[in-house]
Amino acid sequence: MKAYTLFFTASRQVEIRESDLPALQDDEVLVETRCSAISAGTERLVYRGEFPHLADAHDTLSSELRFPLAYGYACVGQVKAIGKLVSGTWKDRLVFSFQPHTSHFIAKPESLITIPPLLSPETACFLPNMETAVNLVQDGAPILGERVLVLGQGVIGLLVASLLREFPLEKLVTSDCYALRRKASLEIGVNDSFDPGLLEGNSNTRDNIFDIAYTQNFDLTFELSGSPSALNDAIALTAFSGRILIGSWYGKKKAPIDLGGAFHRSRIRLISSQVSTIAPALSGRWDKARRFEVAWAALKRIQPQKWITHRFPIEEAEKAYRLLDENPQETIQVVFEYEM
Repeated sequence: MKAYTLFFTASRQVEIRESDLPALQDDEVLVETRCSAISAGTERLVYRGEFPHLADAHDTLSSELRFPLAYGYACVGQVKAIGKLVSGTWKDRLVFSFQPHTSHFIAKPESLITIPPLLSPETACFLPNMETAVNLVQDGAPILGERVLVLGQGVIGLLVASLLREFPLEKLVTSDCYALRRKASLEIGVNDSFDPGLLEGNSNTRDNIFDIAYTQNFDLTFELSGSPSALNDAIALTAFSGRILIGSWYGKKKAPIDLGGAFHRSRIRLISSQVSTIAPALSGRWDKARRFEVAWAALKRIQPQKWITHRFPIEEAEKAYRLLDENPQETIQVVFEYEM
């Protein structure tokens, strides 16, 4: 049997490569992919060749990235064949796997995650993003009555905002440079969603927002925009002794950050957060299995498939990444479908 796998071959170049699958071993299963989701922020960095070269034992997916590479981590498929030692209950089971974008793959059952009943494959594609959102909210630890800001309303930002809507906050505000994503955020029920471009320059609009409504207003700010310069906005908008939770992966992108002036006296805490580990304060009681249970339950409640704006057959992967690269304002979530 053949597998068709997406490869990033150079900056802004992708191709679908055909390969022969190895023989199925007795303790393995064959999975046929139904759909896979593009993680726009991370995969756009890979597509552009803006990923750093690093070695991280906690995050093997994003370590030592070099072209050509197969990358991705949100595959949902159906088990089509099982090895002799695998329980027959695995046959035809719908499963999730942290696999690159590929039409078929062979795996051991223990590396797969069974998708709960009543969840569609497209909903299940959001599992890594929801796990990330759960991790971010846990690390941010919102408190009853706090004012919370989420910078960035891509899929991760929308999921974080959706989870925060379930907390008894005084105010929940979001920000994104794209109108489509601000609209989706307002539909969640946040109190306000504004264009961060209004914070730039010296316009009257900028003065109204920056100096009156939101300056030093938020107890907790999530920086999820993917833009390192947004940290300056986060610092300006966060209150004395507030927290800024940084969940963006900037790759090689850098920007000057203003840590003088107000920040020097603000006692604001900058907190890094990444889903590959669990915060030490929680790890005595939490493990990844427990966090996945919370993520599955949240997917059932939030139903994020409503944010899928584009579906592409895997053969048209080049169009999908070009869209994300050149016209991200038109997208929220892009999904690959497999009928090769």
